[in-house]
Amino acid sequence: MANPPHADDLLVLLAVARLGKFKAAASVLGTTHTTVSRRIAELDRALGGRTFVRGSDGWELTALGSEALLIAEQMEAGLTKLSNYASDAPGLAGIVRLSSPDAFSVLYTTRAAVSVQRENPSLSIEVVSSTRRVSQHRSGVDIEIVIGQPSVRNTLYVPLTEYYLRLYATEQYLRRNGVPQSVDDLRKHTLISYIETELQVPELGRVGSALPAPHAFFQSTGIFSQREAALNHAGIALLPSFTVEPHSDLVPVLRSQVAKSRQIGAVLRIESANSPSAQAVLTAIQREVQERRDEFIR
Repeated sequence: MANPPHADDLLVLLAVARLGKFKAAASVLGTTHTTVSRRIAELDRALGGRTFVRGSDGWELTALGSEALLIAEQMEAGLTKLSNYASDAPGLAGIVRLSSPDAFSVLYTTRAAVSVQRENPSLSIEVVSSTRRVSQHRSGVDIEIVIGQPSVRNTLYVPLTEYYLRLYATEQYLRRNGVPQSVDDLRKHTLISYIETELQVPELGRVGSALPAPHAFFQSTGIFSQREAALNHAGIALLPSFTVEPHSDLVPVLRSQVAKSRQIGAVLRIESANSPSAQAVLTAIQREVQERRDEFIR
């Protein structure tokens, strides 16, 4: 290696690894997309190989990039430790980064993470709302909340709960369009669900749930947009049961015929599994889920 890598370039790599995109990393770092691209190119030259490859969901680390990331994280941990010397605040410190599906993030992850942070004022928490498969290469988050049990090397999987995907609609919509008596009757209705071509977890969509093609669609990448469409009488929505409150205007449709069980769990890198801060946040998420377990089976 003719020229050793610059420390600043390693910190740029750290941002890209966590966010998956040059533009997002540039925004966090207060610089430009061009600068981030140039710094990664300089790091690649210094290391003698590529640190990132383009994946389906952004930039992902190569084997060389993963090795560089370990060094970058050690640098960051050292800087954080130095900054904590100047703080008299007790408890956990540093940063815990989480990735979580949007609905689960809003309803459970955030509440649990805030409870930990409230007791540990020196702890910083970042939550990325994302419904996707666990990446085989990206290791920019400490805890990933995922649907289904993944098979990823060098990680720890912790099951959290099972829940149901069910069909819901308003009584007004059903009065106007008729109540389906069978799954095949859904062909006559408007179905509210994910955009299949944008969906990273096929089991959450119409095709993965083995539902027939409907008369019309309302599709969105956001589950709360789908729920809002259903509340506004747009059609029959395929929703996680925990997103529908018992006394809302939405009522189950074909409840005995359509109940798709899905598992949700947490994936931790081995390094994160040994982190007291990450463990505290995971424990809080587990406790939140356990205390509200009835919401997942209704």
